[in-house]
Amino acid sequence: MADQAQVKKMAYQLMTSFDKNYRWFSRITRGAQERFEKGQWQQVLNASKERISLYEQSLADAVAELYDQILLHRKDAEFWQQLKKTYAMLIENHPQYELAETFYNSVIGKVFRHKFINDDVMFMLSSRCFLAGQDRHKVIHSFDTTTTVREMYEAIFACYRFNIDFEDRERDMQHLDNALRQRLTSDELASVTAVEMLKSVFYRGRAAYLIGRICLPERSVPFVIALHTNDNHQLFVDALLTKRHDLSVIFGFARSYFMADTQYPGELVAFLHELLPNKKVFELFIALGHYKHGKTAFYRDFLTHITASDDQFEVAPGIRGLVMMVFHLPSYGVVFKIIKDEFGESKQITREHVIDRYKLVKMSDRVGRMADTHEYVNFRLPLARISADLLNELKATCAASIELTADELVIKHLYIERKMTPLNIFLQQETDPQKLHDAIDDLGTCIKQIALANIFPGDMLHKNFGITRHGRVIFYDYDEICLMHERNFRNIPLSDDPYALDTLSVAPNDVFPEQFEHFIVGKRPFKDLLKTLHGDLMSPEYWQNTQQKVAQGAVHHFTPYPGSRRFHRTTSTD
Repeated sequence: MADQAQVKKMAYQLMTSFDKNYRWFSRITRGAQERFEKGQWQQVLNASKERISLYEQSLADAVAELYDQILLHRKDAEFWQQLKKTYAMLIENHPQYELAETFYNSVIGKVFRHKFINDDVMFMLSSRCFLAGQDRHKVIHSFDTTTTVREMYEAIFACYRFNIDFEDRERDMQHLDNALRQRLTSDELASVTAVEMLKSVFYRGRAAYLIGRICLPERSVPFVIALHTNDNHQLFVDALLTKRHDLSVIFGFARSYFMADTQYPGELVAFLHELLPNKKVFELFIALGHYKHGKTAFYRDFLTHITASDDQFEVAPGIRGLVMMVFHLPSYGVVFKIIKDEFGESKQITREHVIDRYKLVKMSDRVGRMADTHEYVNFRLPLARISADLLNELKATCAASIELTADELVIKHLYIERKMTPLNIFLQQETDPQKLHDAIDDLGTCIKQIALANIFPGDMLHKNFGITRHGRVIFYDYDEICLMHERNFRNIPLSDDPYALDTLSVAPNDVFPEQFEHFIVGKRPFKDLLKTLHGDLMSPEYWQNTQQKVAQGAVHHFTPYPGSRRFHRTTSTD
């Protein structure tokens, strides 16, 4: 019989550990406004790294405290079942109960080294059904729709206050007024039933967003005000976004996590999901920085999909990687990546190095160009759903990372990433000249933006890039990335012998950009187009200049919406 007093004490201790973690998370998040107002862009990057790191620190502290109290491994199954039930009752009315469940799961996973995954002792499913809307009033402001458009904007900026002056307030108000009148007809404006804005301001990089919607009788329209600051720390409105496409890109999987302070993350996510119904709930939790709970929500969504589908897991389309074995479920929108037991001869790296590179990307500003990845251990798949070809390839390349039971494939360590069309396949299959042109142009832009984020992509073969349904090129192969200062960009040494490069003075960290044109893309027309659009990538001077910018601490902001959406910034007195 479990000791009920000990169970209650331990459950309370776990909830207290979670609350401490969330207070720490919220403290960092709340600091985003001051960092934005003061233009403290390096501190923005540091705060993002700190917030990502704090979960593992909180988890380690919580587990250590439990071990100080009791001998955990001497507890029987009944003890752990009672602990879960008691903890579930404690967090029944907790405003962050979803995240609290995930924290509990993390503790149990740590205690049992992720080898004991059971709904009796973990929250494989949530303890209760989330009722969207019951706390809606706690996360939104509603604005009067019986006034003029200008008066509505005045009310909004009276509500969302910043401790800095506008660059030109009158100009920005007129921009906003004009933009809304251009996008909604007079009849539509007259029929607006509500204007709802999330109370949380969404900060990321050098921008801030006020996010909400305009409710019409038959539909709702996203309503997003994008804010920036100038070099004098003055505020200006950069754009009004009213298309779901633009909002979807802002919440893209290749971008850093938002800083958006709220005590009701579930309700906030529910509102966002109404704005972005094509986004999965787990993607929205991740976008808010709750990436651990995002993993939990993903797994639950994945289990539901497995039950409702019958297709088999297969090797993913594309050229086989030298480091990663990649497979997918055709009906589901992610790929699964396992580090191979042995790498190709050209890869002089270790398994530990690969894991470290993925962590580096996690902690970096991904500037909308590097796919976010999520790490799992002892991930279980139904063996009956694994195709014979995939199983044979896994046995041949990843035997150390897999384990077979009577009915499951257990993957000891893997990464999960959003599915994209590999760029090399896109370039082979696409016939529209404009789309091909845009893809090559965006490939060059992608490489440049990653470099300005202090990441040298390393292996820039086009097979290591994907293209999204929005036509955006994203990098997703990280085993050879490094920080910009870790490479020496130089001209190819001169020699009469065209085969003499290997015998000349070449250091391991030397990079010769003149060679890039030979391997980034294959076909001659694409090579020529890339050189025409981004020929500077093939010169060491470009990379050396980028190194200098990064070394000087420059933090660049790449607007996630088209330049055509941006307001023209002349002052009202000009």
